[in-house]
Amino acid sequence: MAACPHISTVRLSVPSYNAQIYKDECTFCYDSPDNEGGLDVCLSCFNGGCTDPDRYHAIQHYTKAGHPLALNIRRVRLPKDTRNGAEPPQKITKIAIVPENDTDLYEYFTHVKCYECGGVEVDKTFGDIPKVVDAIMTSLSASRQSEIKAWEEEIVPCDHIRNLQQDAEKVVAAENAHCSDCDLNENLWLCLVCGNLGCGRQQYGGTGGNGHGLAHFEATGHGVACKLGTITPEGFADIYCYHCNEERSDDQLGVHLARFGIKVESQQKTIKSLAELSLEQNQNFNFNMFTEDGKAFEPLFGPGFTGFRNLGNSCYMASVLQSVFDLPAFATRYFPVDLGHLQSCSKEPGNCLQCQLAKVADGLLSGRYSTPTVSDSGDVQGQDGIAPGMFKALIGRGHPEFSTMRQQDAFEFFQHLTKVIGQNERTTGSDPTKTFEFINEQRLQCNKCKKVRYSRNKTTDLTIPVPATKKTNTGEDDEYESVTFERCLDTYAAEEILPYNCPSCQKNVTATKTNRFATFPEVLVINMRRFEYQNWVPRKLAVPVIVSEGPIDLEKYRAHGQQPNEESLPEDVVAADSGPTFDQAALEQLQMMGFSVIRCQKALLATNNQGAEVAMDWLIQHMEDPDIDEPIATNTNASSPSVNPEQIAQLADMGFTDKQAKKALKETGGDMERAVEWLFSHMDTPIDDDEGESVAPAPAAAEGQAPHLNAEKKGRYQLASFISHKGPSIHCGHYVSHIRRGDRWILFNDNKVVVDPKAPIGDAYMYIFKRE
Repeated sequence: MAACPHISTVRLSVPSYNAQIYKDECTFCYDSPDNEGGLDVCLSCFNGGCTDPDRYHAIQHYTKAGHPLALNIRRVRLPKDTRNGAEPPQKITKIAIVPENDTDLYEYFTHVKCYECGGVEVDKTFGDIPKVVDAIMTSLSASRQSEIKAWEEEIVPCDHIRNLQQDAEKVVAAENAHCSDCDLNENLWLCLVCGNLGCGRQQYGGTGGNGHGLAHFEATGHGVACKLGTITPEGFADIYCYHCNEERSDDQLGVHLARFGIKVESQQKTIKSLAELSLEQNQNFNFNMFTEDGKAFEPLFGPGFTGFRNLGNSCYMASVLQSVFDLPAFATRYFPVDLGHLQSCSKEPGNCLQCQLAKVADGLLSGRYSTPTVSDSGDVQGQDGIAPGMFKALIGRGHPEFSTMRQQDAFEFFQHLTKVIGQNERTTGSDPTKTFEFINEQRLQCNKCKKVRYSRNKTTDLTIPVPATKKTNTGEDDEYESVTFERCLDTYAAEEILPYNCPSCQKNVTATKTNRFATFPEVLVINMRRFEYQNWVPRKLAVPVIVSEGPIDLEKYRAHGQQPNEESLPEDVVAADSGPTFDQAALEQLQMMGFSVIRCQKALLATNNQGAEVAMDWLIQHMEDPDIDEPIATNTNASSPSVNPEQIAQLADMGFTDKQAKKALKETGGDMERAVEWLFSHMDTPIDDDEGESVAPAPAAAEGQAPHLNAEKKGRYQLASFISHKGPSIHCGHYVSHIRRGDRWILFNDNKVVVDPKAPIGDAYMYIFKRE
């Protein structure tokens, strides 16, 4: 063992219990302690670096940070018959993660090395080194901390339950019980204030409900309810607080139920809880991995055939990442890894989006982690794949949904992903999300005076409805007639008649609105709106869509702009201090569907007044937002809030001017995320500041200045990949992606990568087309 002066000169600190310790895998790649050379964990900042001689990210970290001492961790999995009595894991029964005892599964080998001395092994018993090493080895890793934080949704009481005022005593009989507003006798919720029985909202797996429990709260303000059938003798049950819009617990449940003649000690749980339903759905949903004759699909390995390990409800993210990194714009941007960026990056690699995108690209495209796993009997079982925990924690940070471990919508994640990447890459000139951008042209014509108005907005995707015609009704499952993809696209371009207050006619009339492509993107992403409302509950539509695997020509949907014989409508007159404006016709349509005014306004504001259908899609995804019913913040020149200089600086880093940043922040009440969305939606028009000075649009925003928005490019496409959803409800289920490679369709089902001879193209939730 070599003598090393640095073990006495380098100041080391024992990591705190919540320190980010990257001991599971390299922060730049997916190498782990399982690799031959192990993983080096920096004793100064706890970064994890691989020791592979072709990569040696640990040395790169030392060169950049100057931290000489590192703990090398290598582990070897123990044979089953030598493990310390390790029992198989228990079946999951709650949404929680319990720290695993890896010492029963692995044998660990550790030593301390000094890079300043050429990587020699040094005395790990000197000074504070033993305390630091012990803390590293016994602490939770950074990835494990992220999982626990996201998964452990502790259900606790709230003040509405602690201060519950029960205003009635009545006996609630379990026999022949049904909802007070309909005939449903399942999914019943007992109001703990007055004893009303109301059916719940539709839950996981299609459990019925018309939402009358929620309607009772909205009518009376009685906000605490208990789900019948989930009550146990120990005093546990599903409790929901509508005030908080959260699942809660009730320490006084026995007392509260006794008021309605229900004795807790005599109750028996007869139905699944909400957590059990959620877990069951996500454990059971799986795409069939076998051919009709019972043979397993052919597994694939190597570059471009790497799967993702499921982190728990992470299939929505995995399916999107597989399809996105199959695209040339993303593959060439992040792979091979930009070594210059790794050396110059000023952030910790675990907190740098570009570093983590490069890590994902390397993991998927290099083939390094796509190797067969072999069972004890010698059979090939597939591959382990890569676990994108570090990336998931970063991309979801601060987001109310994507920071959790709950199942999410794949299309909404795609939109979030492209928005975050676009913001991060705005000043680099290498933004891969521009491959999705195109300009939509909307034409509005008054049906009385025949004058027209054209408007254009930049977008990255298209949502179109799937026309549904029932064929038969067999039990609980409806069957639908198939529709062509062209028919679905026709709904995008179809004429829509809507009420209109014409500024030229000066009266309420009707107008015709149409949409067309002003430009065509390199990659066209289309989301199929596969749901309908039944009793105000969204239900998934299993409508087969006939999609050609050959070229698809969209030229008939091309916009041609205002024609010489068309006269323009005058601009609508809007008061300077009137706050945000809303598409009145769309607002009325949404209200007729039963949504409150404030929810309709928020949906139209969030979707830039793109119409009732787009706003309704947004509403469905955000119905459970805690601030959905809070008033919209409006600003006037006289009472605008002060703007945070740090927020202005952050927006300036994205390429916006100070005046643009100030305007956006004032328009959105200082909400940073909404300010960015506001700026992107106003890139093609001048922005006036508070003094009335006209601010030029952001660079390259105009159609003619951006090569990727060239109107001359043709609209001929070929299907490149698609993402499918398995499950009866939009609230749960399982996502997979299929990617075309040559004349074969490859199924990416988490870490299972196989050839699928019968790819279910017609069932897709998202289609991704490449320009020919």
